[in-house]
Formats: sequence, C-alpha cells, structure tokens
Amino acid sequence: MIKTLAKHIKQFTKASVATPLFMILEVIVEMIIPLLMSRMIDDGISAGNMQQIFITGGCMLVCALIGLFAGIMGGKYGAKASAGLAHNLREAMFKNIQSFSFANIDKYSTAGLVTRMTTDVTNIQNAYQMLLRMCVRAPISLICALVMTLIINARLASVYLIAIVVLGIVLTFLIKSTYKYFSRVFEKYDELNASVQENVSAIRVVKSFVREDYEVKKFNKAANNLYKLFVKAEGAMASVSPVMMFAVYGSLIAINWLGANMIVSETLTTGELTSMLTYCMNILMSLLMLAMIFVMLTMSIASAKRVAGVLNEQSDLTNPENPDYKVEDGSIDFKNVSFSYNKTAEKPILSDINLSIKSGETIGVIGGTGSSKTSLVNLIGRLYDTTDGEVYVGGKNVKAYDLKTLRDEVSVVLQSNVLFSGTILDNLRWGNENATEEECINVCKLACADDFIQSFPDKYNTYIEQGGTNVSGGQKQRICIARALLKKPKILILDDSTSAVDTATDAKIRRAFSEEIPNTTKIIISQRVSSVENADKIIVMDDGKISAVGTSDELLKASPIYSEIYAAQTGGSGDFDEKGEM
Repeated sequence: MIKTLAKHIKQFTKASVATPLFMILEVIVEMIIPLLMSRMIDDGISAGNMQQIFITGGCMLVCALIGLFAGIMGGKYGAKASAGLAHNLREAMFKNIQSFSFANIDKYSTAGLVTRMTTDVTNIQNAYQMLLRMCVRAPISLICALVMTLIINARLASVYLIAIVVLGIVLTFLIKSTYKYFSRVFEKYDELNASVQENVSAIRVVKSFVREDYEVKKFNKAANNLYKLFVKAEGAMASVSPVMMFAVYGSLIAINWLGANMIVSETLTTGELTSMLTYCMNILMSLLMLAMIFVMLTMSIASAKRVAGVLNEQSDLTNPENPDYKVEDGSIDFKNVSFSYNKTAEKPILSDINLSIKSGETIGVIGGTGSSKTSLVNLIGRLYDTTDGEVYVGGKNVKAYDLKTLRDEVSVVLQSNVLFSGTILDNLRWGNENATEEECINVCKLACADDFIQSFPDKYNTYIEQGGTNVSGGQKQRICIARALLKKPKILILDDSTSAVDTATDAKIRRAFSEEIPNTTKIIISQRVSSVENADKIIVMDDGKISAVGTSDELLKASPIYSEIYAAQTGGSGDFDEKGEM
C-alpha cells in the first residue's frame, strides 16, 4: 500500500523534503527561545542589567521571525506536496479505471469509485500534509524539549516521562479499537453516494411514480447508518481529549509544586522554572499534535487501502507482446466458445458456441430475455475474454490484436445508450474526433437522425444534457447509431438499439445500412422479428446456446422458438409494422 501511494509523490519530492526541513528549523528556534528567556530573567531582570535584557530580547525577536518564516514556508510546501499527491492519485485512479475491463468494473460500484476519488483521496491528502508537518514537528519538538528539560533539571523532567508513557498506552489502545469503525465508515459512504446518484439520475422516474418519500427514507437510512458508525468511532476517540488535558494539568501542577520547593531550597532558579514550564507546554502540545495525527492516520489508513486497491487493480484484458494493428475484414468465427462472468460458476453463460459469419453479412440475433445474446456479441470486441475456446475476427484471434485497433473496427451500439453533456456534434465526434460536419450529417441521414436534428433551433449545435435527458429515447438511439457509423467500422453491432424507434424508421435504418455500408458486417440483436427477418442469417439463442441458425423462412420450419416468436408478433400481439398497423 505504502509503495503504491509513494509512487505518486515523485513529482513533488522537493516540496515533500522542504516541508519537514522548515518544520525542523521552526522547532530549533522554538527550543532556543525558552533558554533566552531564562537568561533574560536570571542575568537581566534579576540582576537589573538592561543591556543584557535588550540583547537577549533582540535575539528572541530574531528567533521568533525565523520561526514565523519557517512555519509559513513549511505550510506552503506542505500544501503543495499534499495537494500534488491528491492530484496524482485521482489522475492515476481515473486513468487506471479507463483501462479496466468490464470484469474489473463489475468489482466496484460507481458510487464506490466516486467515494475513493473524492472522500478517500481527501483523507490521504490531509494525512500526508499532517505527516510532513505535524508528524515531523511534534516528535522532534517533543524530543528536543525533553532533552532541554533534562539538561536544566533531570528530576523535574521525570514528570514528563511518566505523562508520555501513560498517553502512549492510551493512544495505542484507542487506535486498535477505532480502526474497525473507520474501515466500515467508508463502505457506508459508498451506500450514501449510491443512493444520491441513483436518485438524481432517475429523478424523472421518481417523480412520475411519486416515490419522493420512499427515496427520502432510503437516503435517511443510509445517512443514519453512517451517523451511527461515526458516533461510535468519534465517541471512542473522544476520550483522547480528557486524558490529554489530565496529563497537561497534572504535569503543570507537579512541575509548579516541585519547582517552587526547589527554588526555596535554591536548587533551581526562577528563570529555569520559567523555561521548564515553557518546555512543558511544548511537550504537551506535541503530545496533542501526536494524538491528532493518530486520529487522522487511523482514518486515512482505511482510505489508503481502498485507493491502493483501485490503483493495483490490473485489467483482465491486456495487449499481446507484438499485437496486430490491422483488421483485414469483418468476418467472425466462434470456435468451441464457452463464457462465464464468474469463473467459479457451476454453469457458463455461453456454452459450445460454434459460428461462422462472412464479412459484409447482415446477421440477426433473437431469443428470449436472458438467453445471452449480449454476452455473445461482447466477446467480438473483446469486452470480455472467453472462458474456453477462441473468437476470430478478420481471420485472427481477437487476443492477437491491439485492443484499440480491434475496438475501432468493432462498433457497438447498446440498448442503454449514453450521451454526454455537449452539443450533438460533440457527441457524434466520439466516433471520430476529426470528422467534418458534412460527415456527421451524412451518418445522421443513414441513422434517420438528420430530420429531427434539423428541427431543433440550433440544429447540430443543440446542447445535449448529461445522459441525453433532453431528447427522446428514439432520438438518443439514432444519435448513438450515427456516432457508431462515424468510426467506419468493419463490424457494426446493434444491441437492441432501435427498441425505442418505430418499425417504419427501423426499416429505413436497415435499408440505408444495406445500401450504404454493404461491406460492413452488421449484427442486429432485437426482440422484434421485423428487425431481423430480412437478415442473411438469423441466430436463435436459448439458454446460452445457439438453438438454430438460418434465414427467416428456414427457421419458421426448423425452429419452434423462432416460429413462436414470429407468430406472437405477426399475429397482432402489439408490435407496430411499417404501415403503422397493430
């Protein structure tokens, strides 16, 4: 964990080194000031020597200014180093998340990743700044003050040693008892963030079903769970303060009482007692700082483990040593393929898949819900790796390709389409960042999106809200199809991506594909028979296996599953045909 986080400090090594150096300088001058004060009292005030008072006072002023400068610079460099570490951690996590396969992403919730990049990193940032400043300043100040008190009077200094031992035992016990609470706190943070994220993203559904009260109760439950854990953790740490104050006042009383007796017996001077009291405050303030450090470190250790977990997560999908950077064509072959999301599962999601698709063919995929249609096509772009068997694209194993090259040639349009905040052109250029406006318009015509885009006041410069909430489901799907076409892929996969489009528009889109991109292999997953019946081949999926393959006419004779679906949809079940009849 420490090695993982330390890698991200390198850029700010100078600031990380400068901060403790300035802290050490500040401690040194603070240790000198009580000695100068003692001299001023004994050699200046008590002796009535004004010259000694002015000289000593001037030296104290210089020390104070040096200490002020060191404190300011230590704070400046500490902030730079800790903020820099936080920046690097967030950047590294985000970059690593982008490399995750779907299998890696499945291990973490969205809310969990957000919490790690915000709350957890902030905890680490605060802890690192405290580590550079207080964690250097407090122990050195404590040691130096103890040494000075031992030099002045070893008998009085023993009071501090007793206080330090007692506090050390108490703090060790508290850290062990509270760590478990702080570890659970951040899991509850994930739940809280998940509740907020889900509510905000689905606020229209919440309001349409009048579920505001339910959502408020759900949020309150998550917030109360977090509250209870924090109360337990902070309640355990609350005993630090009274124990510290007991040690502070007990030490002051003991020093004053013993010191007064020593002054009476002339074994200690007034100036030395004043210095001892000043060092006493230094020692006890250092102990208070150490207590704060322990609390912060206890919290940050839990955060650090969560952040290091994301940073150390390795993608299940990696490039080969010498990858291929060219996909010859859009041919696809599945050879004895089996697949499971969980490798320890008793039954695979896909099993014994053998399939051959020629480049440029239009393939329909149909089957019931849960028949693994999406799982099948996810293997083509290597979004997941097969558990057994191999998938070939363009005559080569998908594992032999550079991942970026393969995915540029395999364009997928999902049913749950995502649009990003920005203009329509911005969203289209996700498919090709260098595409001209004419190219964007052309693919939108193919996807039957140009007509409705032209009806907007700002046309292609119309601003799309995050998630595409200001356009309809069908409009969103057509923009996503156009975006995929801009990649000019060799393989185009439409995963039920026209489900929100009427059948007449669906037919136009399919006709445009056959006429304008004949050399692109097109795989259409759909629940509608009308979307796949004119395909070169239709694959019927059932329970993770290929039940049948053939044309619509062939399947009507050979496949009971296809025949049943066909009869249900063409017999007036409610699907709309091209004429708008029901």
